[in-house]
Amino acid sequence: MKIAVCVKQVVTREWPLRVDEARTWVQDRDASFEMNEPDAYALEEALRLKERHGGEVVVCSAGPARAAQVVREALARGADRAIRVEGDGLAAADAAMVAGALAAAIRDEGFDLVLTGLQSDDQGFAQTGVVLAELLGIPHATIIMEVQAADGRLRVKRELEGGWFQWVSMPTPALLTIQSGINQLRYATLKGIMAAKRKEVRVVEAAADLAPSQEIIEIRVPEKTKQTRMIDGSPADAAAELVKALREEARVL
Repeated sequence: MKIAVCVKQVVTREWPLRVDEARTWVQDRDASFEMNEPDAYALEEALRLKERHGGEVVVCSAGPARAAQVVREALARGADRAIRVEGDGLAAADAAMVAGALAAAIRDEGFDLVLTGLQSDDQGFAQTGVVLAELLGIPHATIIMEVQAADGRLRVKRELEGGWFQWVSMPTPALLTIQSGINQLRYATLKGIMAAKRKEVRVVEAAADLAPSQEIIEIRVPEKTKQTRMIDGSPADAAAELVKALREEARVL
């Protein structure tokens, strides 16, 4: 089974985020970066499928030159080779632009399965995998909690609302977006880190005609506000008014 895993580099969760001068993104010049957490679960699931069925795991990423960091990390965890689409405009690109860059780079590879994380930790649109499947012309399923592969077909478990799950059967090639927590992550060993230095990384320049389909107008830090409201009256009346305010205004009851 030939599996592609799309990974994204994001600012680490612990990094103190600051809005940049243009107020359209965060200041990332001196930020610390890591692999997007849902993508890490997608990579782990690909490695487990390879262990059960054989084949090849190819990690794919679209981003600026610094994204090479997460590509090497994925190779150290066990991916066989990598395809990296490089372009400065991909640092804060929307889902359609990233999907377009990835589709152009992997379309001719003939993957049996493409895995992505459910969503990214920065923009969180949960659309890159869906758009990528459309561009590649293959079926897709989202919010996947379990993957079973046999005889060229997939049986996958989707997480629905209210604690419900859905089993779906589908042919390959296909694309799945993986939910965090589907498995237990492995980490790179010293042997894996040394082996990653010898693995192939194919670098592709992003197409010049790639353009975003949406625009971030402004990013603002949420304002902290506090308001005190005094409730007068007898204890019974005050209690009734407090319950009403909590239910109808604060909506915590």
